[in-house]
Amino acid sequence: MKKQNVLNLIKYHVEKNENSFRNEAINIARYFDSIGDEQLAEYIMSLIAESNLYTPQSSDFESCFLKQIDTRVVEPLNLPVEISEDIKGVINAVNHNVGINKFLFEGLPGTGKTEAVKHVARLLERTLFCVDFENLIDSKLGQTNKNIVNVFNEINSLPYSNKVVVLFDEIDVIALDRINANDVREMGRVTSTILRELDRLTDLNREIVIIATTNLFSNFDKALIRRFDAVINFNRYRQEDLIEVAEYYFASFVKNFKGISKDTRLFKKILKASGDIPYPGELKNIIKTSLAFSDVNLEYDYLRRLYNNLIGNLDATDINELYDKGFTVREIEKLKGESKSTVSRKLNKEED
Repeated sequence: MKKQNVLNLIKYHVEKNENSFRNEAINIARYFDSIGDEQLAEYIMSLIAESNLYTPQSSDFESCFLKQIDTRVVEPLNLPVEISEDIKGVINAVNHNVGINKFLFEGLPGTGKTEAVKHVARLLERTLFCVDFENLIDSKLGQTNKNIVNVFNEINSLPYSNKVVVLFDEIDVIALDRINANDVREMGRVTSTILRELDRLTDLNREIVIIATTNLFSNFDKALIRRFDAVINFNRYRQEDLIEVAEYYFASFVKNFKGISKDTRLFKKILKASGDIPYPGELKNIIKTSLAFSDVNLEYDYLRRLYNNLIGNLDATDINELYDKGFTVREIEKLKGESKSTVSRKLNKEED
């Protein structure tokens, strides 16, 4: 322990800066633990706990770069089996406590990466902190690098590291390929700093869990990929998986709307006819807005809007084309808002 540690304690106490005082006390405890004085280290940590300077679930953690995320209420994931098994594997790896603690979740927007991180933190019974890139990235030359170092210093100073998950959401903002000709030299230096700090984190802290997400895995620096213990691909949705997700959202939302007739069969038929079903994030919004924007006087208007959002302009679609897609006369009635006799007559006319 250095004299500076004692001076820092006095300074933070006078300034009533409990967060910095706590971090300094913990660093002192770690020092004594490193030289074999475990009894004194444990005594210091017990004093911190008794004085309520830190509790893992507290919301008074102050930081320029880390924001605490509430994981008490999270949405169901509805992930494909393959991805769910990988998430279970992440939890198992952390629980084995063998230093496998850095994971990269990659996939297109709306595939459930960030929500999955929340579930991981909740299931591990850990506090989730997210790195705030708005404060991290600075226009001043070299300042972003300094901020990267500072945020990792804060991460390494977090007490009860075995009770924390840190999320770098959309880390590609600061970690693009260093040899990409389109990348600016400054961001390349930032990526190099992240590499160094991740290595340092591995040496200093094997208990804290780091999870990063990216939408741009193809542009990711290969050396940075190697710093993660495992990469989980979230692009593994089959059409059946997406239809199942859509049915869940539909069942959850439709019960809140009066005057709407629930037709799950036609709902699924529209999904299948669309060909490329969007990923859950976008799909959820399409279903919600189709219901919310529907005319309260037209019980199947939400299905027409769903068709327009997923397939194309229903008004410009010929009845015969709908029939060829597999829609029945009754289903075409609902979509077009026309009577059975009108639909039948038009179909017969087309056949003639």
